Amino acid sequence: MNQTMKKLVNEAVASQYFSFFVTVILFLALYIIGVMSYNGFMQPQVFLNLFIDNAALIIVTVGITFTLLIGGIDLSVGSVVALCCMILAYLLEHTAIPVVAAVVGVLLLGVVIGGIQGYLITAFDMQPFIITLAGMFFCRGLTAVISRETISITNPFYVSIASERIDVGVGFISIGAVVALFGLVIAAIVLKYTKFGRTVFAIGGNENSASLMGLPVFKTKICVYVISGFCAALGGVVYSWIMLSGYTLHGLGMEMDAIASSVIGGTLLTGGVGFIPGTLFGVLIQGVILTFITFQGTLSAWWTKIVIGALLCVFIIMQAIITERKKKMSSKSSMESGNTEHTASAKS
Repeated sequence: MNQTMKKLVNEAVASQYFSFFVTVILFLALYIIGVMSYNGFMQPQVFLNLFIDNAALIIVTVGITFTLLIGGIDLSVGSVVALCCMILAYLLEHTAIPVVAAVVGVLLLGVVIGGIQGYLITAFDMQPFIITLAGMFFCRGLTAVISRETISITNPFYVSIASERIDVGVGFISIGAVVALFGLVIAAIVLKYTKFGRTVFAIGGNENSASLMGLPVFKTKICVYVISGFCAALGGVVYSWIMLSGYTLHGLGMEMDAIASSVIGGTLLTGGVGFIPGTLFGVLIQGVILTFITFQGTLSAWWTKIVIGALLCVFIIMQAIITERKKKMSSKSSMESGNTEHTASAKS
């Protein structure tokens, strides 16, 4: 019985979804604590506000997850969010460019930034940390060049989009939340059911092996950074719906929040393992903690960073333990297989 239980535990820990289930349980535990501690926490709208308030971060985290899956990273996403907000604000307030054209323009800008970074990283075998750090400084500096002051967005059509609320029966959600959830579903489908998604996981598992298998490593890595740049730009559009302004400090530190959410959601920093729905719960955990602070009324928002930092450390340690356990199980399985073959050959 003990052996059976031990085997079941080992199989559960070795599962690629183990970290995801831990994240879901943690989210549910935090939410239940909130319901038990504060009046009004159980209202459906409080839950829906987690998606409304964190729509931009959900989108950015999806893009970050793609880069982490191939063993890379993208530190420029927060600055790209700020740059897109500033460009949108400037174009809508100081030019006659239509809203649709302005939005398409910033989305294309995100694709270009991601593509350039991806090409430099892949073609010249450069460290993603360095290239995207340079991209972070470049985009943040460019934002300040456009304007050091806040530019408010007063375009009537744009404001109407930002203010639109969609009734879901028990409450409402914003258009930004719908976009975030739609993007999440698309990303999950791409990674799970397409050749591109399988190639992403293969590169993260072992890039050299992926190359020897004839997989399009070069093209896929560039596409991953294009996706990250696009998600950052789309996150910038959604963020501008929340803030209705452009400012140099918009999205400051968002890249760290996105990386933390992805890791807490079960994505390995070394690549090859990740689950898109996990990134959603990673973001929602941050949202629940911030909601705690709002209901408490006396705590600083910085407590969110403190708690997320602690959780991040716990999940990284957990990932290291799981990885080590998998190695031991694989080694033990190989030894048992070898012993079986040796016994069979001896009998014959």
